[in-house]
Amino acid sequence: MTATVSNWRSMTVADLPVVNAIAAAVHVDYPEDPAVFAERLRLHPGGCFVLDTPEGVGGYLISHPWHLEQPPALNELLGSVPSPAPTYYLHDIALLPAARGGGATAAILATMAEHAATIADTISLVAVGGTARFWQRFGFEPIKSEALARKLTTYGGEARYMLGPAEAIRTASANHGQQRRSQSVYRRD
Repeated sequence: MTATVSNWRSMTVADLPVVNAIAAAVHVDYPEDPAVFAERLRLHPGGCFVLDTPEGVGGYLISHPWHLEQPPALNELLGSVPSPAPTYYLHDIALLPAARGGGATAAILATMAEHAATIADTISLVAVGGTARFWQRFGFEPIKSEALARKLTTYGGEARYMLGPAEAIRTASANHGQQRRSQSVYRRD
């Protein structure tokens, strides 16, 4: 199955049970309580999306305004989001295996970055499980400091705080998505 940009839609409260199930399946080493996702949706619904596939919801993205170089601990409620915000935080993205490989990540990152640029100049995230190189393709760069290293302990030893200009991430995501679509024309399934 190949997902395209038209498959992403805004998340609703009714989607939360399947979002929690996808999170449990994809992020086994990084569990979060259902209350975390429900709070992110309540605090900033404009940054929460699900990927519709013929089989049902195949992925999600959760993002929100946040504080620069202060990533929330894993499985932590926020209480509120800052306004104005010094950065826009990509809390989580997860795709089931059947939804991967068709450019769905690039498509939603471009959409998210366009939205993020209306709120902050930068987008930040915590790369886990050795994914820092993946995120660098989209314009994120690791930021290193002792203070950040202490904040990342809940995410595991390979966690990296990453930051990039919102407009550059939007452009890189759009370009990556174009490349994926061009390649898929020639790919035999």
